[in-house]
Amino acid sequence: MEKHFVFDPELQKEIKSRFCYMDENPLGRKRLFFENSGGSLRLKACVEAKARYEQIPDCPLRYHDVSLKLHEVKDKGIRDLMEVLFGAAPGEGALVTELTPSKVTFSITRAIVENVPGTNVVTTAIEHPSAYDAARMYAEKTGKEFRVARANPETGGVDVEEILKLVDQDTCLLSVMSASNISGKVFPMKEIVEKARQIKPDLFILSDAVQHAPHAALYAHDLQLDGLVIAPYKAMGIRGCGYGYVSDRVAALPHDKLLAKPEKEWELGTYPHANFAAMSAMVDYICWIGRHYTDSQDRRTQYVTGFQYCHAHENSLLERMLEGTEALPGLRHIPGVELYFDGPVDDSRDLVVAMGLKGMDYTTLREEYDKRGVLVFERINTSEYSKRIVESLGRTGLLRVSPLHCHDFSDIDRFLEVTWDIAKAQGC
Repeated sequence: MEKHFVFDPELQKEIKSRFCYMDENPLGRKRLFFENSGGSLRLKACVEAKARYEQIPDCPLRYHDVSLKLHEVKDKGIRDLMEVLFGAAPGEGALVTELTPSKVTFSITRAIVENVPGTNVVTTAIEHPSAYDAARMYAEKTGKEFRVARANPETGGVDVEEILKLVDQDTCLLSVMSASNISGKVFPMKEIVEKARQIKPDLFILSDAVQHAPHAALYAHDLQLDGLVIAPYKAMGIRGCGYGYVSDRVAALPHDKLLAKPEKEWELGTYPHANFAAMSAMVDYICWIGRHYTDSQDRRTQYVTGFQYCHAHENSLLERMLEGTEALPGLRHIPGVELYFDGPVDDSRDLVVAMGLKGMDYTTLREEYDKRGVLVFERINTSEYSKRIVESLGRTGLLRVSPLHCHDFSDIDRFLEVTWDIAKAQGC
């Protein structure tokens, strides 16, 4: 794959056409949606699948023709989630289904911390509150020491050594995110897992992959993770559901379940078949992209290939945003623009930019972008979701800019034009 890969113009056009509200909001106002970290643009196919199957009144736990069809929809959705999206081996682990990804995280964390021997729980300072608070709450509830690896304000991540020095033979759980929802920094999960298990071979490891899943494939089996969590609404899917993978050993731990169900069953009640249909539609889409670059008929191979090319396209968008062109210089060259956690454009970064403008607070800056038809968002220390994270990174706040692979150079250039306009109006 060439270094500065972008999708072919015709394919890019087709990709854009598959998303809802790509260029305008539901109120009819033209806008550039660069707030995908808060909830991504939706695939039309996901929305349509959800709507189509929600119309069906039949209980999927029956045996007539329609119910049997719903069995197929659910079974396909589970295979797509477990084997294609999470990257589990066939028959490996169990699927955790909840109304929100935060509830998934709490459920998995609780099962591990309440039932696995140990005296401490390790996490990092920049975890999302759902992961951080779950680890802290159940550590305190069970009398375990709560250990937090400090962040690196230069990189926007957490150094591997900072994590490892907190892990020991008595660590019950290591909970570490796959990528930051603030800086876009991708954690080197393979290195973290391998080195942490050199310290404790049977260490339980959980990863919040909510922010990474919209940008890359996941590897539950290859990394031998005990838990992974995703949020469909941040990965081109729908709201109202959260999904998690748990390993066989976590699946067998005590957890909320109907007593008559199998030991490793984590589904409570009759879960909506429409949600599984929507998830299969999301997987279908990434596989469709993958088929442009591989002849393999294997669904997981298509999915991994699709995301490899999505990420390569996103890297080119990020490079364009940072460097721009001779005619339209990028963020690194706009007077007054401050870039936080900037570094090389490679696989250690997802398509997220943390920035500011000299002399302007982040809320005002967000409002100036909004006036000009660009949607971004500020993460500041007055927010319960952001305070601990931004302060651990040495900041009071930042403006987060998060496009997606469905965007192209024209969208990036529009963002840069608006940024130049704001900077000039500010007198920079």
